Amino acid sequence: MLFGVLYDRYAKMVYNKCYGFAFSQAEAEDLTQDVFLMLFIKLASFKGKSKFSTWLYSFTYNFCVNYVNRNKQKKIRDNSVRMDDAEYKLTDEVPDESIFEMKAHKLEKALTLVSAEEKSILLLKYQDGASIKELGELMEIGESAVKMRLKRAKAKLLEIYNTL
Repeated sequence: MLFGVLYDRYAKMVYNKCYGFAFSQAEAEDLTQDVFLMLFIKLASFKGKSKFSTWLYSFTYNFCVNYVNRNKQKKIRDNSVRMDDAEYKLTDEVPDESIFEMKAHKLEKALTLVSAEEKSILLLKYQDGASIKELGELMEIGESAVKMRLKRAKAKLLEIYNTL
């Protein structure tokens, strides 16, 4: 009964996060079911140190990253882009405006070519509107590390986007 209330309240949030990692709507639905099955088993590990929704978001994020890492053979990328360290300059700040101006279909393609971790931090920030502080809590890292990962992910996404 109580678990049903949790499902009704958070299924859409979990689905939206899973959809960011999935290649199809059906895969996102399967991932959502898997997250709730695992949640049923691991619910006792919620310690109440943060809001339940934050904990569930982090739980879902970690579940999806693990799923992607376990299923890399499904993510064969025909047009994989290699980044040479010489070409990849972290000193140049990528303005947020350049991320917002990308065309949707080209952006979707570029997002398939970055790592799961990079895709996740970008989607959390720009799709879900998470703050730097919230990202730090979700990823269990400091705010400066979040800023650096976000900066690197934006730079890589923009570089890939510009090659498409």
